[in-house]
Amino acid sequence: MSSFLDVVVEAHGGFQRWQDAKTIHAQGSIGGQLWCTHGQAGILSTADLIVDVQQERLVYQDYTGPELRGVFTPDNVAIEKGDGETLTKRTSPRQSFADQAPDAPWDQLHVLYFAGYALWNYLTAPYLLMHPGVAVEEIAPWQEAGEQWRRLRATFPPHIATHATQQTFYYSADGLLQRHDYAADVLGGVPAAHLCKKHITVSGLVFPTHRYVVPTDENGQVLSEPVLVTIDLTHISVT
Repeated sequence: MSSFLDVVVEAHGGFQRWQDAKTIHAQGSIGGQLWCTHGQAGILSTADLIVDVQQERLVYQDYTGPELRGVFTPDNVAIEKGDGETLTKRTSPRQSFADQAPDAPWDQLHVLYFAGYALWNYLTAPYLLMHPGVAVEEIAPWQEAGEQWRRLRATFPPHIATHATQQTFYYSADGLLQRHDYAADVLGGVPAAHLCKKHITVSGLVFPTHRYVVPTDENGQVLSEPVLVTIDLTHISVT
């Protein structure tokens, strides 16, 4: 495991603080072209989510309707009433993306799986990179926007639901996440860059609050459009 990862984790709050955290509650808006492409425009325009920091689980409050919730785990997604009654669910949800066309329509459970694992990954990083089975190595630095960013390449084990087995994380000189590259398997493996801005500190942990995802060219350079996903968080709390 890269020793630079220790620097990164410390810059985002420190390992002990992450280990002590139980939940992250975030509110904001998730948009971008991706949801329109799959026939689900606006489904997450008002997002209210609770992340379980120590296991891969995320709940979207008021998902698809008032007093409903969308519950994500790697092996199951479900839309439930407030009393826990299940309205609809899907087991082995990743398999539902197999052999889809790039613009195939999604249902609400497709969105719940994709946005569930993605936001769990985003909000628990870089603690995510210290999970058992995740292999991390430092690779050559990267020049962007007049800065030199250090990079970590992570290789994820099969039990973690994530975009792809290999992903690259870029950090500024102070160890804060600036960019995250991946080619999401469920989207056909198209390379993309996830840019991270406006970091804030909440209960000792550091989070980017403005994020957006755009394609990259064959050399890894960021393209300005289309903007595939936008994530703007207006409230974060940690318990």
